[in-house]
Amino acid sequence: MTGVRLCVLVSGSGTILEAMLSRGLEVALVAADRPCRGLEVARDAGVEAVLVDRASFGGFTGAFDRDRYCDELVRVLGQHRTELIAMAGFGTIVNARFHAEFPGRVLNTHPSLLPDFKGWHAVAQAIESGVPESGCTVHVATLELDDGPILAQRRVPVLDGDDESTLHERIKAVEREVYPLVVGRVMAAIANGAQSASVAETREGE
Repeated sequence: MTGVRLCVLVSGSGTILEAMLSRGLEVALVAADRPCRGLEVARDAGVEAVLVDRASFGGFTGAFDRDRYCDELVRVLGQHRTELIAMAGFGTIVNARFHAEFPGRVLNTHPSLLPDFKGWHAVAQAIESGVPESGCTVHVATLELDDGPILAQRRVPVLDGDDESTLHERIKAVEREVYPLVVGRVMAAIANGAQSASVAETREGE
């Protein structure tokens, strides 16, 4: 038990959240930007779950008010005394104020070996480029998309006949292993007085 208050941000099926819970991570709060299965995963596990719905801030249209949405998300996370945030398939890009409120305390996992293939279509780009391997990267999230200190990477070979779907499924299986491991190490480091997540570096292959 670290006593560190972890919030997991979700938008979808909650499989990474399930992996974290199965590893015994102490999740204090789960927050989502849309109704999704991840909220049900949290509630079924007895974890407090809250919906901060984009629909109330313009939804998925050009009218989406990102700054007002992020203000509300910061308020909710602050209300729950959040100390560390793990994005787990969270589909909303947060703004500078959000990162300023939680400096060095926002983690993310990305389906490529960063700095290669940043952005939403990383797996498709890996297939199209013909690289022999891809993988996943756990990193400290920053205002710059898919940037920030890398905490861990795991390699996944691109197999003959792979398409975006088959490669992504194998990458997600690896993410469900390495991401909870790194989050747990970061929580332990913070409990021991670390000021940011980047102290808990993990070598590839651990």
